[in-house]
Amino acid sequence: MIQKSFQVVSDTGIHARPATILVQVANKYFSDITLEYNQKKVNLKSIMGIMSLGIGQGATIVIAADGSDQEVALAYIEEILSKEGLAE
Repeated sequence: MIQKSFQVVSDTGIHARPATILVQVANKYFSDITLEYNQKKVNLKSIMGIMSLGIGQGATIVIAADGSDQEVALAYIEEILSKEGLAE
């Protein structure tokens, strides 16, 4: 398992549109991918799970991947977070 912390920089946090993008990206991989915020962990492949966290600007999130393509999955998720201006 690998994991990485990110700081949410988007003014609106992670709302419906960026959550949808993250779910679509996560679903491209075989690995189990989770997002942790405020000591709650959800499946990154679940839009309802992500939305239930209410992640706002300035939040610190941890994304973890565990599986055969974990390195590629986490690297691409990191790229998407940066490209979409969500987190750094």
